[in-house]
Amino acid sequence: MSKAEKTKAFIIEKTAPIFNTKGYAGTSLTDMTEATGLTKGSIYGNFDNKDEVALAAFEHNRAQVEQIIRGEMSKHEKVKDQLMVYVHVYKDFLKHPFPEGGCPLLNTATEADDTHPALKEKVSAAITHWKNRIAALIKKGIDNKEFSSTADPEQTALTIIALLEGAIMITKVTGKINYRNAIMQSVEKLINDLE
Repeated sequence: MSKAEKTKAFIIEKTAPIFNTKGYAGTSLTDMTEATGLTKGSIYGNFDNKDEVALAAFEHNRAQVEQIIRGEMSKHEKVKDQLMVYVHVYKDFLKHPFPEGGCPLLNTATEADDTHPALKEKVSAAITHWKNRIAALIKKGIDNKEFSSTADPEQTALTIIALLEGAIMITKVTGKINYRNAIMQSVEKLINDLE
């Protein structure tokens, strides 16, 4: 990597936790300069504006979560066990190096849906990608005869995502871990019922 690429990567790495915790509106230039130890000129010498930093930070945080999931899935051969990775990772997310602030999709979607079209588009694309990955896994399970041929891959994928994200939101707002555990049991049942 060139010096400029290394600097950009450094800025993204240091500001990503702030954007994921404080959100786009809540993250100030002062937050960015304090996190990086760089001047305003150094940050904006590498990025055109705060939007560019925020979009790159979202991608960084999203990629961290995807890396965790892919890594855990690679330990399993059966499709059902790969799907159960979502239950285990989201139930015990403190065991995994999740981005500071939690799930970047939920955090960013909540803020950007009405206020930031570019971030909203990024989250929408990430959710669609996630849905397609889960649906492809379920289709593979059907093709492998692990799952019933009556399973609806897209509907099941969307339901899994809604339950996971809902569990995070409810748990964060209420502080009640038992709510998350109850919802994770529903995800587990949904996956088991695919057989």
